[in-house]
Amino acid sequence: MVAELTRRPQLPRQGGAESRWSRAPWILMYHSVAEEEEDPYLLTVSPGRFAAQMRWLAARGWRGVSIRELLRARAEGRRERLVGLTFDDGYADFARHVVPVLRGYGFTATAYVVADRLGGDNFWDAKGPRKALLTVEQVRELADSGWEIGSHGMSHLALPGVPAQVLRAEVRDSRQALSDLLGGPVKGFCYPYGAVDESAARAVEEAGYDYAVAIGHSELAGRFALPRCYVGDRDGAWRLRAKRGRCGLRDVVTELRRLGAER
Repeated sequence: MVAELTRRPQLPRQGGAESRWSRAPWILMYHSVAEEEEDPYLLTVSPGRFAAQMRWLAARGWRGVSIRELLRARAEGRRERLVGLTFDDGYADFARHVVPVLRGYGFTATAYVVADRLGGDNFWDAKGPRKALLTVEQVRELADSGWEIGSHGMSHLALPGVPAQVLRAEVRDSRQALSDLLGGPVKGFCYPYGAVDESAARAVEEAGYDYAVAIGHSELAGRFALPRCYVGDRDGAWRLRAKRGRCGLRDVVTELRRLGAER
């Protein structure tokens, strides 16, 4: 059974590993930061809006960090106001529009890249504009500069229900390829499309990853299905505040359920 992984409707029976994850960290999910006239999947945030969102976080005492740093802080019991910043798909605009803004605030982030598509484009977005992805050289440079690089699979394939051999290739081979590229272990995995089931989560853990991120409405929760909050171009100050409130409310409800189950 996958460690520290539960279905959301299931109530933890006791404290320990499961209760430690009953209050999930606040993690924001981004994709592309660029100027786009067409954005059918609502995955692009303009550079101006992104800068404003980071300014809002900093002004309220939040510090954006990679998931690697976020989990380390939680393990050490640090109570800083940290928010995880994640960027799916590995778009080249991460280096151009995201890194300079984050550096200005002393923030960090995690970029999840598709191992077999470095230097290519987002072929999986059939109705969207073609976007360039980070190259091998850019990924190396980012990692060498301290940015966390995680795996987004080999080919951006949705993992639930795929044959075991395909699942292993997407999860294990992508980790090996990126580890070879970066000269060190890759600790984080991001499920393509945020889609995860128990088989996928188990494969990620068995492949040697330290954690995995999904999306907020995933049926699973825990270290290998960390929920994230979608951020789009329409999200200004009041929408970010509301999203943080919903995240906090979800954690309170989960904790109350846990306490009720222990009585």
